[in-house]
Amino acid sequence: MSFRLHQRIDRQLDAPVHPAVGAFAARLAREAGACAALFYGSNLRTGELEGVLDFYLLLPGDQQERIWPRVSYREWEHEGRTLRAKVARMALSTFARAARGDSRDTTIWARFVQPSALVWIAEDRLRAPVAEAVADAAQTAARLAAALGPESGTAADFWRALFRATYRAEFRVEKPGREDSILAVNAAHFDGLLPLAWEAQGIDFAREGKRLAPRLDPARRREVLRWWARRRRLGKPLNLVRLLKASTTFDGAARYAAWKIERHTGVAVALTPWRERHPVLAAPGVLLRVWRERRRQSR
Repeated sequence: MSFRLHQRIDRQLDAPVHPAVGAFAARLAREAGACAALFYGSNLRTGELEGVLDFYLLLPGDQQERIWPRVSYREWEHEGRTLRAKVARMALSTFARAARGDSRDTTIWARFVQPSALVWIAEDRLRAPVAEAVADAAQTAARLAAALGPESGTAADFWRALFRATYRAEFRVEKPGREDSILAVNAAHFDGLLPLAWEAQGIDFAREGKRLAPRLDPARRREVLRWWARRRRLGKPLNLVRLLKASTTFDGAARYAAWKIERHTGVAVALTPWRERHPVLAAPGVLLRVWRERRRQSR
């Protein structure tokens, strides 16, 4: 990792957060036996506590599950308000491998080239491997952006090419132009990041004003595109497997769904013990009740 990229990632990971976010992260991390907690998403940018806070907990040791991460939902009554969090857990070693692009995953490096903050760490010595993994995510994304982007363009042109490709490869629904909104709301984060990541990757480039032209030799370009083709083909199947797994292992799924339904429809959903234990089986009945209540309200 180049020194300049390392400095930049270190500053990024020290982004200020609301004290309640740090307290919640510490609580979740200690409960899970994690070695570090990363905070990301829109609440990192806005500094607000409303909605759902997004955390990645990085665990010591080897990855225990073949399909990762394991996702859960948590609520915490803190100083008179309810804080809500969606929590993903995986081994730090697996996170680092995925960030380097050494796994078939397309989500980790595409997610963590975007802003994140290191909000809790068990020991100071663990900061370096976490920072290196986040920097590797930026390098992996930038390498692919060089291969997929135009011969010459602004940094935003290359990032758009990257995000469009990763969205198409994943089993998810994104509104057209989602990549533009990511770049717009995180403009300061992405400003100057691409050249540093290319430099760390040993990718030479020309610069003329705001336009960049990576000098990726044909052999390396073919290698990167082959690497991407293998991951693109597996992207949707892997995401589908993760969704199917989450439907049975998402701890707190019923509580999360009930909160989301009430937030978006105004219809409160009673959480019975059966619904908590069997959120998938309960879903059709809950949705029917919500539909009927919405129809009643619209009359």
